[in-house]
Amino acid sequence: MGNESENTTDRQQSIYSATLLDHFRNPRNYGGLPSPDIAYEEFNPLCGDRIRIELKISDKRIAAARFVGDGCAISIAAASLLTESVLGSDIDQGEVISGEELVSSLKSDIKPSRMKCALLPLEAFRSCVKIYKRERPSR
Repeated sequence: MGNESENTTDRQQSIYSATLLDHFRNPRNYGGLPSPDIAYEEFNPLCGDRIRIELKISDKRIAAARFVGDGCAISIAAASLLTESVLGSDIDQGEVISGEELVSSLKSDIKPSRMKCALLPLEAFRSCVKIYKRERPSR
């Protein structure tokens, strides 16, 4: 049984970059916010990944970004990297990070069949932005 675990770890290290594995094993900004201004959860019915992004907004800037969820190494790492990259951003500026930038930040060869995993946190974040803009139209 121990060899199976070691083989899985070896296989993960050959498939995933050190960056992806670090953010999966030690996710940044994991856990809910006490009272988020906006929260949105995305679910991937194909694999069962579920990621909820929670944001705190202050003066139209993202003051806090956290996530909770269950998912594969790719979706957890992507959520961790995403929440780090959007902190301090102006929520009204449009696209804070593109899908290409998020996938690139994983520093791994993400296969087309796993792209939904990598982009699931971004979809939840974009929904948060849409909700914010709908509830607080710019003047």
